[in-house]
Amino acid sequence: MKTTGEKLSLPTKIAFGMGDIYGGGSMIIVGIYYLYFLTDIVGLSPALAGTVLLISKIWDAVNDPLMGLITDRTRTRFGRRRPFLLAGVAFIFLSYFMLWYPVSYQSEAARFVFVLLAYFFFDAVITLVMVPYNALASELTLDYAERTSLVSIRMGFSMFSSILCAVVPMEIVKMVPDVRVGHMIMGASFGLFFALPFLATFFYTKERPEFQEAVPEFNLLKSYREPFKIKSFLHVMFMYLFSFLAMDVVMAIVIYFMTHYIKRGGDTNYVLGALLITQLIVIPLYYWISRRTSKKTGFIIGVCLWMAVMAGSFLITPESARVSVFVFGCAMGLATGGVVVMIYSIFPDLPDVDELVTGMRREGVYAGLFTFMRKLSAALAIFLISQAISLAGYAPPLSETVDGITRLVQQPQSAEFITVLRAVFAAAPILLLALCLYFAIRFPLTPATHARLKEFLERRRAGESGAELDAEEEFLKKLLV
Repeated sequence: MKTTGEKLSLPTKIAFGMGDIYGGGSMIIVGIYYLYFLTDIVGLSPALAGTVLLISKIWDAVNDPLMGLITDRTRTRFGRRRPFLLAGVAFIFLSYFMLWYPVSYQSEAARFVFVLLAYFFFDAVITLVMVPYNALASELTLDYAERTSLVSIRMGFSMFSSILCAVVPMEIVKMVPDVRVGHMIMGASFGLFFALPFLATFFYTKERPEFQEAVPEFNLLKSYREPFKIKSFLHVMFMYLFSFLAMDVVMAIVIYFMTHYIKRGGDTNYVLGALLITQLIVIPLYYWISRRTSKKTGFIIGVCLWMAVMAGSFLITPESARVSVFVFGCAMGLATGGVVVMIYSIFPDLPDVDELVTGMRREGVYAGLFTFMRKLSAALAIFLISQAISLAGYAPPLSETVDGITRLVQQPQSAEFITVLRAVFAAAPILLLALCLYFAIRFPLTPATHARLKEFLERRRAGESGAELDAEEEFLKKLLV
């Protein structure tokens, strides 16, 4: 599908957006259900279960930026990014099935090793696919507003997927009498759901050939280090990390909060569905805000609303009306919708700042770093929650097998556990969002500045030089770098 000028056709935007069915949905299921799956289905201790994800991040610190550098240097007739999307289709299915396979070795150590290997495989496939996919957004269009439009459609698919992934997985599990078989069917079903859309992304998007002319040097340490010298990157990185860490903390603990404090565990997926539907509905609102003001302003509005909503969660008790939990979910969706749409709209502008500094197009390097940040936030959230509930004395359910069918029997929790649960659910996200707000307020890239940056880069690519251009370069670097 061809691009005309800076505008993209609707089929191109839709085909690109479909790729984030995997990026948005897969992490939602992992964030909400995976710790619970490991503790209550596989039978790992909470501390050991959280350690699985944290260990994988050690390799990701090298793996994700390395993949970004590889895609920047890739040269094929299909482009730098799209071949990896096609290659990932089969691996997505296999990795997701393995991730939710309820291994039943007698030894906890053996179960731990299997889960660790399965998660490493899942993690590697995310790197293979999502690094080039995230990099693709920056070069489909160079226009500030058009990128917001592109990302808004992407977020529409991502949030649609998130809604299904919050509500449907446990419904699939409930349809099968044996919870272990139910998880296997769920894993296989969503593996297909995540894999197939990348065929559309591969066939109906097209990369910019002019960005494939120069090949960056293969220097992983330099590629990893240089972005951290750029002020604009650091601000966005911390905005991204702290906001998604706050989101992942809530997602990881909400099932325990709903089950053991509110005593309405069966409503968890429906509350999350209300949250995610609201996120989807408010996309046009935040798109309008960003067009009237800036992406930064939209992001700050979302963060402030989110902090207020989390403070309000202290008012929810087991005696509260059932509707209050759904109102809380919708209010959180109103806030987080802006945070998600705006941060992903800001990300494609960063390689333009990098080109100002290096003269190279290195979208892959930045996509690798941000993919690592996304996985790190999910792993940290699950690790921190697992340690918190373990120290608070979480009592896992008992497994009961009757006529070959496995069911879970919940145990009562201590008052100390409930106190920690309530505090972590609200206070931890508020603290993280306060840090996020600090960096957002100081983010320097405005629409007017980006317009000047875009014009400067176009003139420099055209081979222009002179004192006026040098002065403009010095001004932009002082502001953004």
